[in-house]
Amino acid sequence: MSVIQNLIRDYGDFKVDIPRWELSDQGITALKGASGSGKTSVIRLLLGLDSCPTLSWILNGQDVAKLPIEKRNLGVVFQTLDLFPHMTARQNIEFAAKARKLSPIEISKRLGDLVDKLHLSPCLERPARVLSGGEKQRVAIARALIARPQFLFLDEPFSALDAELRSQARALVKNIIAEYKIPTLLVSHDEADIAALATSTIQIQAGRLFA
Repeated sequence: MSVIQNLIRDYGDFKVDIPRWELSDQGITALKGASGSGKTSVIRLLLGLDSCPTLSWILNGQDVAKLPIEKRNLGVVFQTLDLFPHMTARQNIEFAAKARKLSPIEISKRLGDLVDKLHLSPCLERPARVLSGGEKQRVAIARALIARPQFLFLDEPFSALDAELRSQARALVKNIIAEYKIPTLLVSHDEADIAALATSTIQIQAGRLFA
């Protein structure tokens, strides 16, 4: 288990109030809740994108909340995917690897592995702006995984895909997370996503967790 304490942030009209949370350090934990319940706020706070001075998160023996964002080694795939539209798929993935200061040899090896597992060869040299929804989603996942993060966040990662592509994407994501052994927090409104991927589930309501 990784241990989260004092995940507390008052946004004025809304408050995240999680005094303690033992989060599994293996498999995929689903965070369920209605729109506005605080799911994305929790992710942003744990990533360090929103400030939370009281937060402690002991992960792999280290309090990652005390580290600068770039040194936390956390991966994330947001609903909007957030690819650089003018860059190719390859450049988007390599950008993340270079930001983590991976060597050219490491980048080449890891990129090759992800290209094979996520079936990216046909789109690797095309600009992100012309990729299909399914291609963008797979590129975003490769970008999140290339630095082998110690924890991965998936925030509605399949929302832009149709039903058939969702099923394929779930299988790809489930297999690659299991192979890389990366603990993951999944946020999704889709019960089928949760049923297919989650090894455990926790509910959030009005910024508080319920078993």
